[in-house]
Amino acid sequence: MQPSPDTRTAPLTAAFPVALADDAEAVLALMPASRLRPAGPFPVVVEGERVTVPGRLYHDEPPAGAVALLPPRQRRLLHCLYSRHHDGTVRQRHLAEIVGSTDPWVVPFVVQLVGEYVLEILVDIRDELRSLAAPGSPGRLAYGRFLVDNPAFFARTQRRVVSYWSCYHRSTHRDFRAYPGSTVLDLLRSAASDRAGRPWPDLTPSGTG
Repeated sequence: MQPSPDTRTAPLTAAFPVALADDAEAVLALMPASRLRPAGPFPVVVEGERVTVPGRLYHDEPPAGAVALLPPRQRRLLHCLYSRHHDGTVRQRHLAEIVGSTDPWVVPFVVQLVGEYVLEILVDIRDELRSLAAPGSPGRLAYGRFLVDNPAFFARTQRRVVSYWSCYHRSTHRDFRAYPGSTVLDLLRSAASDRAGRPWPDLTPSGTG
Protein backbone atom coordinates (compact mmCIF):
# COMPACT_ATOMS: atom_id res chain seq x y z
CA MET A 1 0.00 0.00 0.00
CA GLN A 2 1.32 3.44 -0.91
CA PRO A 3 1.37 6.12 1.81
CA SER A 4 -1.42 8.65 1.50
CA PRO A 5 -0.26 12.00 0.08
CA ASP A 6 -0.50 13.82 3.39
CA THR A 7 2.00 11.42 5.00
CA ARG A 8 4.50 12.36 2.31
CA THR A 9 4.34 16.05 1.55
CA ALA A 10 1.16 17.96 2.36
CA PRO A 11 1.93 19.04 5.94
CA LEU A 12 5.48 19.95 5.00
CA THR A 13 4.68 22.62 2.44
CA ALA A 14 3.41 24.75 5.34
CA ALA A 15 6.88 24.79 6.92
CA PHE A 16 7.99 27.59 4.60
CA PRO A 17 6.56 30.91 3.38
CA VAL A 18 4.22 30.77 0.40
CA ALA A 19 6.83 32.44 -1.82
CA LEU A 20 8.92 29.27 -1.49
CA ALA A 21 6.10 26.90 -2.46
CA ASP A 22 7.60 25.85 -5.80
CA ASP A 23 10.99 25.22 -4.21
CA ALA A 24 9.38 23.27 -1.39
CA GLU A 25 7.44 21.08 -3.81
CA ALA A 26 10.63 20.28 -5.71
CA VAL A 27 12.32 19.23 -2.47
CA LEU A 28 9.38 17.20 -1.27
CA ALA A 29 9.26 15.32 -4.56
CA LEU A 30 12.82 14.17 -3.89
CA MET A 31 12.15 12.89 -0.37
CA PRO A 32 11.37 9.18 0.07
CA ALA A 33 7.86 8.44 1.26
CA SER A 34 7.23 7.90 4.95
CA ARG A 35 4.53 5.72 6.50
CA LEU A 36 4.44 7.97 9.55
CA ARG A 37 3.07 11.46 9.61
CA PRO A 38 5.28 14.34 10.76
CA ALA A 39 4.83 14.69 14.51
CA GLY A 40 4.40 17.65 16.82
CA PRO A 41 4.07 20.52 14.34
CA PHE A 42 4.43 23.99 15.83
CA PRO A 43 3.38 27.37 14.39
CA VAL A 44 5.68 30.39 14.21
CA VAL A 45 5.69 33.68 12.34
CA VAL A 46 8.34 34.36 9.70
CA GLU A 47 8.41 37.94 8.43
CA GLY A 48 4.72 38.37 9.17
CA GLU A 49 3.65 35.03 7.68
CA ARG A 50 2.51 32.06 9.75
CA VAL A 51 4.28 28.78 8.98
CA THR A 52 4.00 25.38 10.65
CA VAL A 53 7.28 23.55 11.26
CA PRO A 54 7.25 19.79 11.87
CA GLY A 55 8.40 18.61 15.27
CA ARG A 56 9.76 15.34 13.90
CA LEU A 57 10.09 13.73 10.46
CA TYR A 58 10.42 10.02 9.69
CA HIS A 59 11.47 10.13 6.03
CA ASP A 60 14.64 8.38 4.95
CA GLU A 61 17.23 10.71 3.46
CA PRO A 62 17.36 11.04 -0.34
CA PRO A 63 20.55 9.99 -2.17
CA ALA A 64 23.40 12.46 -1.65
CA GLY A 65 23.96 12.70 -5.39
CA ALA A 66 20.38 13.82 -5.98
CA VAL A 67 20.63 16.40 -3.20
CA ALA A 68 23.83 17.82 -4.72
CA LEU A 69 21.96 18.52 -7.95
CA LEU A 70 19.42 20.77 -6.26
CA PRO A 71 19.83 24.55 -6.55
CA PRO A 72 21.31 26.09 -3.38
CA ARG A 73 18.02 27.41 -2.00
CA GLN A 74 16.30 24.06 -2.45
CA ARG A 75 19.19 22.33 -0.71
CA ARG A 76 18.73 24.68 2.24
CA LEU A 77 15.04 23.83 2.37
CA LEU A 78 15.86 20.14 2.37
CA HIS A 79 18.44 20.56 5.13
CA CYS A 80 15.88 22.53 7.17
CA LEU A 81 13.38 19.69 6.94
CA TYR A 82 15.89 17.00 7.83
CA SER A 83 17.03 19.04 10.82
CA ARG A 84 13.64 17.87 12.18
CA HIS A 85 14.47 14.17 11.65
CA HIS A 86 13.79 11.73 14.47
CA ASP A 87 17.46 10.62 14.49
CA GLY A 88 19.69 13.10 16.33
CA THR A 89 22.71 12.25 14.18
CA VAL A 90 20.74 13.12 11.05
CA ARG A 91 19.52 16.35 12.64
CA GLN A 92 23.06 17.39 13.49
CA ARG A 93 24.37 16.62 10.00
CA HIS A 94 21.72 18.72 8.30
CA LEU A 95 21.95 21.51 10.86
CA ALA A 96 25.59 21.94 9.87
CA GLU A 97 24.41 22.91 6.38
CA ILE A 98 22.03 25.67 7.51
CA VAL A 99 23.19 27.06 10.86
CA GLY A 100 25.30 29.72 9.14
CA SER A 101 22.39 30.94 6.99
CA THR A 102 20.60 34.21 7.71
CA ASP A 103 17.55 33.39 5.57
CA PRO A 104 14.57 34.28 7.79
CA TRP A 105 12.83 30.96 7.05
CA VAL A 106 15.88 29.01 8.28
CA VAL A 107 15.92 30.71 11.68
CA PRO A 108 13.00 28.80 13.31
CA PHE A 109 14.61 25.47 12.47
CA VAL A 110 17.80 26.49 14.27
CA VAL A 111 16.03 28.00 17.28
CA GLN A 112 13.92 24.88 17.72
CA LEU A 113 17.10 22.81 18.01
CA VAL A 114 18.33 25.13 20.78
CA GLY A 115 15.44 23.87 22.91
CA GLU A 116 16.23 20.18 22.42
CA TYR A 117 18.42 17.77 24.34
CA VAL A 118 21.41 16.85 22.13
CA LEU A 119 24.43 18.57 23.66
CA GLU A 120 26.57 18.23 20.51
CA ILE A 121 23.95 20.14 18.54
CA LEU A 122 23.91 22.92 21.13
CA VAL A 123 27.71 23.20 20.88
CA ASP A 124 27.50 23.47 17.07
CA ILE A 125 24.87 26.21 17.33
CA ARG A 126 26.84 28.08 20.00
CA ASP A 127 29.99 28.06 17.92
CA GLU A 128 28.24 29.25 14.75
CA LEU A 129 26.00 31.89 16.31
CA ARG A 130 28.76 33.77 18.10
CA SER A 131 28.48 36.22 15.20
CA LEU A 132 25.14 37.36 16.65
CA ALA A 133 27.13 39.38 19.16
CA ALA A 134 28.22 41.76 16.39
CA PRO A 135 25.93 44.83 16.25
CA GLY A 136 24.18 45.18 12.91
CA SER A 137 25.26 41.77 11.64
CA PRO A 138 22.78 40.02 9.29
CA GLY A 139 22.35 37.15 11.73
CA ARG A 140 21.63 39.48 14.65
CA LEU A 141 18.96 41.22 12.60
CA ALA A 142 17.36 38.01 11.34
CA TYR A 143 17.27 36.29 14.72
CA GLY A 144 16.22 39.42 16.54
CA ARG A 145 13.19 39.92 14.34
CA PHE A 146 12.15 36.28 14.55
CA LEU A 147 12.41 36.14 18.34
CA VAL A 148 10.52 39.40 18.88
CA ASP A 149 7.80 38.20 16.50
CA ASN A 150 7.53 34.89 18.41
CA PRO A 151 7.85 35.73 22.13
CA ALA A 152 5.94 32.68 23.40
CA PHE A 153 8.06 30.36 21.28
CA PHE A 154 11.24 31.97 22.58
CA ALA A 155 10.02 31.78 26.18
CA ARG A 156 9.30 28.08 25.73
CA THR A 157 12.75 27.58 24.20
CA GLN A 158 14.42 29.22 27.20
CA ARG A 159 12.50 27.00 29.60
CA ARG A 160 13.33 23.88 27.61
CA VAL A 161 17.05 24.67 27.66
CA VAL A 162 16.92 24.91 31.45
CA SER A 163 14.82 21.75 31.75
CA TYR A 164 17.14 19.61 29.61
CA TRP A 165 20.19 20.98 31.40
CA SER A 166 18.65 20.07 34.74
CA CYS A 167 17.57 16.59 33.61
CA TYR A 168 20.54 15.45 31.51
CA HIS A 169 23.57 17.72 31.74
CA ARG A 170 23.71 19.11 35.26
CA SER A 171 26.28 16.57 36.42
CA THR A 172 28.82 17.71 33.80
CA HIS A 173 27.82 21.42 33.76
CA ARG A 174 26.95 22.22 37.36
CA ASP A 175 26.94 25.98 36.69
CA PHE A 176 24.21 26.75 34.17
CA ARG A 177 26.18 29.78 32.95
CA ALA A 178 28.97 27.44 31.79
CA TYR A 179 26.51 25.30 29.82
CA PRO A 180 26.53 25.76 26.00
CA GLY A 181 22.78 26.31 25.97
CA SER A 182 23.18 29.27 28.31
CA THR A 183 25.64 30.92 25.92
CA VAL A 184 23.26 30.42 23.00
CA LEU A 185 20.38 31.95 24.95
CA ASP A 186 22.53 34.95 25.88
CA LEU A 187 23.24 35.53 22.19
CA LEU A 188 19.58 35.15 21.24
CA ARG A 189 18.36 37.47 24.01
CA SER A 190 20.92 40.06 22.96
CA ALA A 191 19.59 39.96 19.39
CA ALA A 192 15.98 40.15 20.63
CA SER A 193 16.82 43.07 22.93
CA ASP A 194 18.35 44.94 20.02
CA ARG A 195 15.24 44.43 17.92
CA ALA A 196 12.81 45.24 20.72
CA GLY A 197 14.74 48.25 22.01
CA ARG A 198 14.57 46.93 25.59
CA PRO A 199 16.12 44.13 27.64
CA TRP A 200 14.57 40.78 26.78
CA PRO A 201 13.32 38.65 29.73
CA ASP A 202 15.85 36.15 31.01
CA LEU A 203 14.02 32.99 32.11
CA THR A 204 17.12 31.05 33.13
CA PRO A 205 18.86 30.49 36.49
CA SER A 206 21.43 33.05 37.55
CA GLY A 207 24.17 30.64 38.51
CA THR A 208 24.99 27.30 40.06
CA GLY A 209 21.99 25.06 40.52
